Amino acid sequence: MTQNMKGEMIVKICSKCGARMQDDCQFCAECGAPVNQAPRTATYLYTSSYDHTSEFNSDDISQNKVLAIACYLMGIPGIIIALLGSNQSPYAAFHVRQALKFSITNILLLLIGMIFIWTLILPIACVICYLVLSVIRIICFFSACMGRAKEPAIIRSLPFLQ
Repeated sequence: MTQNMKGEMIVKICSKCGARMQDDCQFCAECGAPVNQAPRTATYLYTSSYDHTSEFNSDDISQNKVLAIACYLMGIPGIIIALLGSNQSPYAAFHVRQALKFSITNILLLLIGMIFIWTLILPIACVICYLVLSVIRIICFFSACMGRAKEPAIIRSLPFLQ
């Protein structure tokens, strides 16, 4: 894929079957047609791979928005309430997973800070990390208020609860 002057992604499309092709290919991998001098192109705008809002039904979002908000607002009790009241909602389950990541990370920071309290630097670093995660949790709260399902920064890179 290449980019045009506006920063939009340009994808080479086979003029015979419409399949996507690599920029440097001579023949279509799907139908075997030779690449023309002036191939058809399609323009795709960049979308974030961390925004999952479009994967959920709008009825599911509107019915379970309060439960998603409770996950971030109340911590572990909010997660339990959302699990009990969600009726297998994929939208609520997404926010439960994100809030669980916050809770587990906060518990780990607390344990590390308490175990290594004698170092003084590590507990201070844990407090700073906790404050950063609190700000990100507030951002997630407002995102859930607006009916969005975005993986939060920093937390999305943690491998557990994918």
